[in-house]
Amino acid sequence: MEFRSPIKEARGLGASHHGTSHWWAQRVTAIGMVPLMLWLVVGLAANAGGSHAEAVAWLGNPVNAVILVVLFGVLFYHASLGLQVVLEDYVSHKGVRLGIVLGVRFLALLLATTAIFAVLTIALGG
Repeated sequence: MEFRSPIKEARGLGASHHGTSHWWAQRVTAIGMVPLMLWLVVGLAANAGGSHAEAVAWLGNPVNAVILVVLFGVLFYHASLGLQVVLEDYVSHKGVRLGIVLGVRFLALLLATTAIFAVLTIALGG
């Protein structure tokens, strides 16, 4: 005779203790993007109507370049986390869902790398 309750059988199975890190990562990146986006809007507004050379000089400032690199990294990571949640909620087939989530992660990494490379190329005078 077995004296195990059904809850004992269920512990450790399912999604328990798995989604909290994903949830926290989304919240932290969202909070982090608020000052970064405000900085970007103010920077773009301050340089509105300026010439190409002025924009390159603004981006050539090391502080601006570093903040923009951080912005792109946080932005694409946050976007991939959000899209993953949508896909997990609405795509029922596990194989298709996994393929699309991996594709989204790869695309986010590719876009972030391209954007960061472009910023560094301009900032370093390439």
